[in-house]
Amino acid sequence: MNTSDTTIHNEIKKFQPLVNDGVLSAEALLTACTAAAFRNIPAAKVLRFEYHIPRRKLLETLGAYYDCKWIEYDERLPVPPELLAGLDSARLYARQWIPVIIDGDTVIIAAASPRDPATIKEAQLFFPDRPYEIRLALTEDVSAFLSDFLNSPPDHLIGNERTGLAYWRNTMARWRTRLACYRTDFAMAKTRLSLLRGGLTLITIGNILVNTAVRESHGLAMFYWTLIIAGFGIVIYGGAGYFKIKSAILSPPHHQTLVEVTAANLYFFENYQFIDNKPKDVSPKHTMLARIADSLPNNCVFIDSSHDNKVRSHMAHERTTLAAQRTILSCYRTIYARARTGLAFIRTGVSFTSIGLGLIQYFGMNLLTAFDCFLIIAGLLMAVDGMIWYWPVRKEHEESAKCAMME
Repeated sequence: MNTSDTTIHNEIKKFQPLVNDGVLSAEALLTACTAAAFRNIPAAKVLRFEYHIPRRKLLETLGAYYDCKWIEYDERLPVPPELLAGLDSARLYARQWIPVIIDGDTVIIAAASPRDPATIKEAQLFFPDRPYEIRLALTEDVSAFLSDFLNSPPDHLIGNERTGLAYWRNTMARWRTRLACYRTDFAMAKTRLSLLRGGLTLITIGNILVNTAVRESHGLAMFYWTLIIAGFGIVIYGGAGYFKIKSAILSPPHHQTLVEVTAANLYFFENYQFIDNKPKDVSPKHTMLARIADSLPNNCVFIDSSHDNKVRSHMAHERTTLAAQRTILSCYRTIYARARTGLAFIRTGVSFTSIGLGLIQYFGMNLLTAFDCFLIIAGLLMAVDGMIWYWPVRKEHEESAKCAMME
């Protein structure tokens, strides 16, 4: 049996569980391993990209074969620089292994061949005084780790850092989209409240005309009742929007919830603080959102120029900072939209109460007095509800950043 046949046999043995589980036929596995051997590439690569076997399935299969844990490549994984200092990149590329994590005192090593004696010997050579654990990783994953972390000095790992910043920009963009949805809900509620006030106007006009017709005993009372009925229909339709936004599970969120989730979307700045002697937070403001806005200038990241640090690295940090500013301003717009919706509730409630009181005062007690009392009670409840929506925003308005962060 020649070397090629031995390689094919070993690869088939590794991935035989795929055949046993019905994921792949024996003929297909033989074809894939033969193609990988002749092209001098790992069989896992052929199985993944040409036979569409999921990455996790390949890792589980190889992990069972080597009887060890496995690790998956993640662009956002920050490999500690202390693990990379003094490593011989040529030897790591040759053996396809790299230290990636410190778990307590244990160094976690990703290796394409975790049971290879040469890999174990080199790990012992580089980490003679520290416990280590070798975990399986696909060859392409090890290559990706090596490419990300060994193409520059440990303190100039720019590529993977840009990936992390891009990830957080996407996270903030998703939250801003959610905030825009909330603002749309608020706008719909205000539109329905305008309809509700329009219906109330029709009811009021009809009420006045009905009472006038009863006093003057002319025959248009039935026509005036149609105005009241039409007004009721519009009120019911407009009120549906009010109750919809009040009863929804996720909408509308409370003021504090909006601020806390916005803060959670910005906490990553703490991990990107490379400035020595970071200024202490001396913001005198009391609201959380205002303090976050004031802290942004102290959380900018500055990287020294090098042949690996191109202008795009600085621009990536600047884009992320600007995205954080847009996220904060989007939160401000949303809580102000919530306050405006509360003011719309108050206006509608005051309109209801005023019209109810005016009708009773002008016409006295009559057939429609029960409806007038309902207007007064509903108006008072709506005004109180609107005040609950509006009141928390007063402090935010007093301490808002007023776009000073953009100066």
